[in-house]
Amino acid sequence: VEAFRFQSGIPDGFVAGDLMLIEDHLNLSGDNPLLGPNDARFGPRFPDMSDAYSARLRELAVQVAGERGLTLRRGVYAGLLGPSYETPAEIRMLHALGADAVGMSTVPEVIALRHMGARCVALSCITNKGAGLSEGLLSHTEVQEVADRTRASFVGLLTRLVAGC
Repeated sequence: VEAFRFQSGIPDGFVAGDLMLIEDHLNLSGDNPLLGPNDARFGPRFPDMSDAYSARLRELAVQVAGERGLTLRRGVYAGLLGPSYETPAEIRMLHALGADAVGMSTVPEVIALRHMGARCVALSCITNKGAGLSEGLLSHTEVQEVADRTRASFVGLLTRLVAGC
């Protein structure tokens, strides 16, 4: 379960404060946590990522969100290296690749967890529109304000979701 991350929303329908259930990801970081010698105690050299985000756990997340009166967006998460916001051209590229949100975490954690055989579910808070999709410049202060405003519902959802696992 992803704790609390800051994401840039890409699609027109997403707004700051939306919670997104990650259905799949694009690893565009140029890195992989499994590089180097494999320690077979943790898992196989080439773990299958076709069900990186457990369908059963995603269904549970939707159910729990509904019980709490929350709407979950669904989408594909693009993981980039960071630590900077994306350029407008990068946002257009990510949209063309099928990404619905972008951030700098989640992907390596999920790869490592799947390597160890763990079932995964991940939620993200959409904190801002991607570069070039709104008026003005991106501001970390505004991102933090959205995250703070959304924190209670996000934590409540995660708490109930973990209890249901």
